[in-house]
Amino acid sequence: MDGQLAGNTVTVQGDPTALRLNQKSHYGNLEGDQLKLSLVEAAYLQGKGKLTIWDGDKEISFNELISILNRRGLYQKFIVYRDLRDRGYIVKTGFKYGSEFRVYERGETPTKDHSSYLIRILHESTNLKILDFSSYVRVAHGVRKKLILAVVDDEEDITYYMVEWIRP
Repeated sequence: MDGQLAGNTVTVQGDPTALRLNQKSHYGNLEGDQLKLSLVEAAYLQGKGKLTIWDGDKEISFNELISILNRRGLYQKFIVYRDLRDRGYIVKTGFKYGSEFRVYERGETPTKDHSSYLIRILHESTNLKILDFSSYVRVAHGVRKKLILAVVDDEEDITYYMVEWIRP
């Protein structure tokens, strides 16, 4: 499957494999016969050998794409996305909820179910302000989702913390 890089999107045009990836595994967004993938999704699929990425007529290697993710501040997001996908979760953007991702329980799909979790990604050295933390929890609770903090360390290990709102 071939995709064309344009800004923060990789577009796959008229490929039946792309349609199956969207319908079965919920990658990207379909627009007519085009599958629009985020850079993070595209990097994941390229790393799995399912996608070749082109910038015009030049093929982009996986290492080049990782460099692009680094320059755009998306590498930690890719690390967490890859980990969640490898664990069998469907991962979609969480932009609408002020988080990096929304995640569906295994066996659930965006077309039939609501996501269960919102994922916020932090580096282990991040100083998190209590008001920001409170805001993340309040938004997750308000949309009936559980907040998960994905803390990435310098060795690219991820520790997940689930945060729930409780009433004393």
